[in-house]
Amino acid sequence: MPFMIGRAPIRRTAKYLSAGKLVLKDKIKIFSVAYNIMGKNNAGAKDFVFWYLPQIQYKNPDVQVATLKNLTPTPFIRCYLEDGKQILVDIDNKSKEDILEHLLHTVGKSKDILEAEAIAAEKKDNPANFGAGCDRACMCEIYGQVPCSGVVTLPKAMRGKFKNADR
Repeated sequence: MPFMIGRAPIRRTAKYLSAGKLVLKDKIKIFSVAYNIMGKNNAGAKDFVFWYLPQIQYKNPDVQVATLKNLTPTPFIRCYLEDGKQILVDIDNKSKEDILEHLLHTVGKSKDILEAEAIAAEKKDNPANFGAGCDRACMCEIYGQVPCSGVVTLPKAMRGKFKNADR
């Protein structure tokens, strides 16, 4: 598998990417991280970008994620909202776990909202679904389908018992 080559290839697996905790609020449109690659005060920011940024990108496909390297003396995260406002988070001398926890509380969706969205996503309101808990109990209720064999007997030409019988 060629994608399992390089530094920490586990970061490119679907299981790792979907295990991310941070799902950003809907009003956040751009998420930018500015850090330097040198210096002790940037170590947490550098590790955060290395380990958690792919998960954030995977969990938030509608959010533009930008990284700015070696442009500022201190590391920070800036979130741009849809109404033009900005949220600035200082991540100087913080570990990657501290940064993630702070972002979960400030710009992340709460667990209650995530559970409600998961339930709404599972809702079976597709007209093609049938069975227990759906609008239609049986496929035969859809126009153009073969009626239930319990109600109307099928023609012998459509029954495998007669079609495949030795003559």
